[in-house]
Amino acid sequence: MKSYKLILFILVILTKTGNVLSDTNIFDVNNIEIEKRGKINNDAIANKAIKKGFNQLVNKILLKKDEKTLANLKFSEIKELVTYYKISNKLNKGIDGETINFDISFDKEKMHDLFFKRNILYSEITKKDLFILPILKKDNKIFIYNQNFFYDKWNEFYETNLIEFILPLENIEIIQNVNLNSLNLLNLKLSDLFVEYSGKNLALVLIEDNNLKEEIIYFKAEISGKNIVRNIKVNRSNLNKQQFYERIIINAKKEIVNLIKSENLIDVRAPSFLNAQLKINKKNNLFELNSRIKKIDLIEKIYVKEFNADYVYLKIKYLGKLDKIINQLKDQKVFLKFLSNEWDININ
Repeated sequence: MKSYKLILFILVILTKTGNVLSDTNIFDVNNIEIEKRGKINNDAIANKAIKKGFNQLVNKILLKKDEKTLANLKFSEIKELVTYYKISNKLNKGIDGETINFDISFDKEKMHDLFFKRNILYSEITKKDLFILPILKKDNKIFIYNQNFFYDKWNEFYETNLIEFILPLENIEIIQNVNLNSLNLLNLKLSDLFVEYSGKNLALVLIEDNNLKEEIIYFKAEISGKNIVRNIKVNRSNLNKQQFYERIIINAKKEIVNLIKSENLIDVRAPSFLNAQLKINKKNNLFELNSRIKKIDLIEKIYVKEFNADYVYLKIKYLGKLDKIINQLKDQKVFLKFLSNEWDININ
């Protein structure tokens, strides 16, 4: 009788989790500021917020080339993608009007359908920290910490909430390492340069100022375990030295964000499936698994294949790379291990 009650319990829980179910949504856009002036009505204000929110979302999750693919999307089509919107705050009420903050949620399935039809991959960045060292080379001298505009001012231009750029504190080992490789800085091993940050996203940016009309900026990065070497050209135009250096920082940061997006792409046309077993040893195991999986947006659905008094055999539908899913599960203290030719789920 006890085993039948357990089986019934499993059925109830997993029936409710058939359509997983994310509490956190990459398609939410919050704190969209809209100025209300004159006699503009509430519907018009909301429409402005939806359009602005959609543009922010597209900028956040798409590569530059794919942003253009959605440029011809009509507003009526954009509005159909919205699950809900709400006013989160009102500020600065006065003669000139007020600023209204909106939170907007775009429907995940409708967004996926749009990307599917238009053959678009989107990016979900989970590791937002990037440890970066910008080095200036000028007049055959190398500047790392001192007299280096790029080290001093890197985080003062082009704000983005996608990536947190973290610059290492002054370190004698880094100075020695750079000086030893001064003739070819791109030969530096990032793991040697950022010893304390093993396994993190890392980048070295080399700016050579040769007083040319167009300078080449070099990147060496390790993103999601992949080594990348890239360069971009930045035109000096008629800018003074500081303005030109500011442009270099802005263009370099945009390129790095695009690189990180490209290494975290999701193809909605190619979902993957994972079969795993969960041992039933506590009554709340399924509750716990369900509540933690809800926090992982890349897991689309979870199905029960079969069950008995000891185990539940699950089929998990997910997007993206398996190692990313494993790491996201680990963040929720759900551990996926491959044992005896089977995936085993353990909850800590």
